[in-house]
Amino acid sequence: MNALTVNLQSVLELTDEQFFQLCQANRDLRFERAATGELIIMPPTGGETGNKNARITQKLMNWTDADGTGIAFDSSTCFKLPNGADRSPDASWVKFEKWNTLTQEQKEKFPPISPDFVIELLSPSDSLKPAQEKMREYIDNGVHLGLLINRKSRQVEIYRQGQDVEALDSPATLSGEDVLPGFILNLAVIW
Repeated sequence: MNALTVNLQSVLELTDEQFFQLCQANRDLRFERAATGELIIMPPTGGETGNKNARITQKLMNWTDADGTGIAFDSSTCFKLPNGADRSPDASWVKFEKWNTLTQEQKEKFPPISPDFVIELLSPSDSLKPAQEKMREYIDNGVHLGLLINRKSRQVEIYRQGQDVEALDSPATLSGEDVLPGFILNLAVIW
């Protein structure tokens, strides 16, 4: 099942608070919101993708605990990007210096910041082009490093600020580069 996009703009323009309340009232659904206001209803993942997402988040959390310079998030966290979109990467990380500029209320709702690092893992039902557009949106909104992992083709696309996308075929590991120094994601558990 692909994501479902609903355009409510001709009838209703959701405020940030209304979008947050909609998400809270429908916890069994996963919503994102495009910068143009369309509501995106994300399908749940299957067991394999859910397990692989959990593995990625586990590795990022372990590195975050050891590193101590930032905070990591799983796929249930929605960020309010500078362009107005509300997006939930599969795994993400934010430097403490950026995180600590937020109020407690901002931290408890949808943080109005771009993560420094994001990972998206394509599920079998995901389409590549929308995922690539989402990765470009992350970079355009301040994400420094993004990894798009396509298990089906065993390919990874690396998105960096100010650089062309780099595609790798069947890499054994991925690095956090200078954004997450020392972070290595072993892809053996992902493929």
